[in-house]
Amino acid sequence: MSGVGPVEPGEGTHAWETPEAAHASAHASVRANAPDAPGADASTPAARLLRGLVRRHAAHRRAASAVLATAVLLAGGGYLYATRPHEAEQAAPAPPFPSQVVDVSYLGEVAVPPGTRPRTFAFDIVLGVESGPPVTVTRLAQPYLGLSLASTPRAPFRTKAGSARKVVITMRVTECGKVPKNVGLPFVDVTLRNARAIQVHSFILGTRYAHDLSAALQVACSNESSNHQNA
Repeated sequence: MSGVGPVEPGEGTHAWETPEAAHASAHASVRANAPDAPGADASTPAARLLRGLVRRHAAHRRAASAVLATAVLLAGGGYLYATRPHEAEQAAPAPPFPSQVVDVSYLGEVAVPPGTRPRTFAFDIVLGVESGPPVTVTRLAQPYLGLSLASTPRAPFRTKAGSARKVVITMRVTECGKVPKNVGLPFVDVTLRNARAIQVHSFILGTRYAHDLSAALQVACSNESSNHQNA
């Protein structure tokens, strides 16, 4: 009986390995060449390369840890600074009290318009504001009973810093028996208001004002004095 038998491997040929045998052979080769494996040659280029990679990885991890710690410290410090109260930086200086920046001066007598009620006379004063927020005059008054006071412009009126306003104060004697015949140091009470406070301040207008007011009171009440003397 004739036939063809299995081909014998000739020169330059080799038998095929099974997949299981090839995997086992490759695994054995890797273990044999590993730098930490018993019997492995640690001086081979592959081993030196592997050791370099391991060292670089460890150094990279240490550097990353240091950077992370620094970032945490900086973030914590920034949070503490942001949450710390900065009262000294935030507090703005308070505006001055109105009486500290307002000045009232006496200018002189003013003729009253024709037809004004008897026993009426008027004076000019000037009110200035030196600095700070605007100041509002809410009231003007004088201390003597039997004497009324009105102003032009009428209160309330406002004056800005760095400016002055002329004010006419008109007085009328309502009862001569309750006004002084000779005024020493008369003053005008002015109620002032600004962004800081409301104050009532007494402004002494000087000797000229005292003289003019005394003369006006004597003239206003002279007829009544004459009538009393004749009686």
